[in-house]
Amino acid sequence: QLQLVESGGGLVQAGGSLRLSCAPSGRFFSNYVMAWFRQAPGKEREFVAGINWGPGSTYYADSVKGRFTISRDTAKNTGYLQMIDLKPEDTAVYYCAASIRFGISLAPRDYPYWGQGTQVTVAS
Repeated sequence: QLQLVESGGGLVQAGGSLRLSCAPSGRFFSNYVMAWFRQAPGKEREFVAGINWGPGSTYYADSVKGRFTISRDTAKNTGYLQMIDLKPEDTAVYYCAASIRFGISLAPRDYPYWGQGTQVTVAS
């Protein structure tokens, strides 16, 4: 059973930056996908960004394009979400998710593995 451990959340002022990390318990193979989702209170879980582990190709939600960058370090077997120019509407619990099937999906149901979530709060 693949487990994902997130870290790096916290409280930041609007315009600030944070970097989230996601460390899988097992090796991530080239056909795997790592994605970040977020869920704000009273809202559905939404896709933020995804990366095809092998080629490193990425996809972003329009709301974060140009501000967030998803990346991976294959040697460290760790994924990252670098967030800059944070806005109060980015406040949410951020989840790392993984799929063992190639291709970035925007649907949470396509990701069988999830981390515990890390809180990101952006103060105005």
